[in-house]
Amino acid sequence: MHGMKEIIEEAESLPVEERAMVIDSLLRSLNPLSMEIDREWVEVAKRRLAELRSGAVKPIPGNEVLTKIRERFEK
Repeated sequence: MHGMKEIIEEAESLPVEERAMVIDSLLRSLNPLSMEIDREWVEVAKRRLAELRSGAVKPIPGNEVLTKIRERFEK
């Protein structure tokens, strides 16, 4: 059996797409899927999309959001 260090080194040598698949698999093992939570997130996404389409909320460009986050953490 490989030790943790060997497993990490082997994983780091994989192409980026395969590393992402390994990470996703490991995260799923820590946080099993929940159909109820997935349904709730789908409802949130639908509601937010409807709010954007109706004009009830105004989208903020990603670069503005990231700038505000950086400013907040630099203080």
